[in-house]
Amino acid sequence: MFRRRGNPMTHDDQKKNQNEQATQDTHEAREGQSNQANAEQTEEDDEDIDLGNFPGLDENMFGQVQEMMAKLERVGELEQENADLKVKLGRLAADFENYRRRTQEDVDAAEGQGVAKAAERLMPVYDDLDRALSMGSGDPAKLIPGVEAVQSRVLSIFSGLGLEATGKEGEHFDPRWHEAIQVVPGEEDDVIVQVYQLGFRMGDRLVRPARVVVSKKG
Repeated sequence: MFRRRGNPMTHDDQKKNQNEQATQDTHEAREGQSNQANAEQTEEDDEDIDLGNFPGLDENMFGQVQEMMAKLERVGELEQENADLKVKLGRLAADFENYRRRTQEDVDAAEGQGVAKAAERLMPVYDDLDRALSMGSGDPAKLIPGVEAVQSRVLSIFSGLGLEATGKEGEHFDPRWHEAIQVVPGEEDDVIVQVYQLGFRMGDRLVRPARVVVSKKG
């Protein structure tokens, strides 16, 4: 008797089985990835909000705690910013102090140069006075011309420094430049009739007022 053998597996059947196996493997791999992702998300959620670590704490209270923690972190940032600003302010103050010191040194140097320049111009006046005194020691009448020459020399030096004399006899009285120490009757109002002390100005700035006697029509 002959035993009947089963039908041999065709090439198409083998390919179909391989495709089915590949589809099953892919499905299992996707399920594994999904389960892993869900597990990781669950762990993250547990890290973000794990009420189990805070017995008796509901979600609202836990949110308030998180908000307070965020504010505390912000306070730390503000303290650091404040410290940085203090450092910058200290540097700025040091720079300003150095600038102020250099400026003061420049002002002092300019003043020193101005004094030296004025003294240099006045030195010839001293020489003129010395000569006038030497000449007048034997004859006092000779002092007058010498002193007048010195006076003229001083006014010339003042003019070179930018000073302008004011308050001469015959000028109209101007309270900006003149100080009336006495008023006397006269033919015209507000006319300087006598000068006690000559005044000086530099442009629009008064250096010293002239002390004068002013006329007033009776």
